Amino acid sequence: MEKGFLDRVEDNAAVRTWSETTQRRKGDSLAKGYWNNEVRQLFYSNYGDLPYLLDMKVDKRLFRALAQFWNSAYSYFTFGKVDLVPTIEEYMALLRCLKIQVDKVYSKAINVPTFLKRLMNIIGMSEQWVTTRIKQKGDSKCIPWKNLKDLILAHLDAKKKVDVFALSIYGLFVFSKALGHVDEAITDLFDWLDKRVTPVPAILAETFRSLNACRRAGEGRFIGCAQLLLAWFYSHFWKVDKVSYQVFSESYSPLKEIVATPRRDDISEEKWMGAVGYAPLLVLRQ
Repeated sequence: MEKGFLDRVEDNAAVRTWSETTQRRKGDSLAKGYWNNEVRQLFYSNYGDLPYLLDMKVDKRLFRALAQFWNSAYSYFTFGKVDLVPTIEEYMALLRCLKIQVDKVYSKAINVPTFLKRLMNIIGMSEQWVTTRIKQKGDSKCIPWKNLKDLILAHLDAKKKVDVFALSIYGLFVFSKALGHVDEAITDLFDWLDKRVTPVPAILAETFRSLNACRRAGEGRFIGCAQLLLAWFYSHFWKVDKVSYQVFSESYSPLKEIVATPRRDDISEEKWMGAVGYAPLLVLRQ
């Protein structure tokens, strides 16, 4: 398989750079300054551990190696004699959004409000403000990240501040269709989160669709959530005795632990291929 599409896997540097710059200036951007304890707790309560994706860098060498084992015909990874695929339960456990119900699945409605109306409702700004900032990208409309960033910094409504930041993460990391912009389709899915509808099946479907399309074409950009896919993969290499009791605790955050675990970034793709192909702990977990 050609590696061109994997060389262009993006982790959306714009929002990452902003987050890192803010942390350097104000300390932990989720704990100090404008992001006080009240806002932080509100975010985790409504949207789970989503912010940890900001701190997770994509190891492109590992991602390239991992993609070699993707079986397009059956939509799962084949590691030697072991078949493995991310599940709804695993992604729910990683994101840890307690208000979301797994038995309520998002599906696009036939008659939905316009992008303008949905965006106004989510971010709490006037029609004029939103209209002047909507852009056309290809065949769909979107809003630039820089406009949302300004709102996060200046919004007086704590809940709207949280909603805008969550919308940005979904649009730039989870469904990164237009780099540096939040696509209109995200606002439709995002609107269902208030109804306690899980976005996980949609996240998985986009991940599988993107992997399949790129494998067939041998090129293109992976637009699924690379951070979450790698977090799922890392979770299968934890020590079994370390995870077995903690994973059932409400206070345990798998993503937080994955982000905090030091990882080497100098391992070549070839070495990753050998390690992934052997994968003894994957067999143990099975």
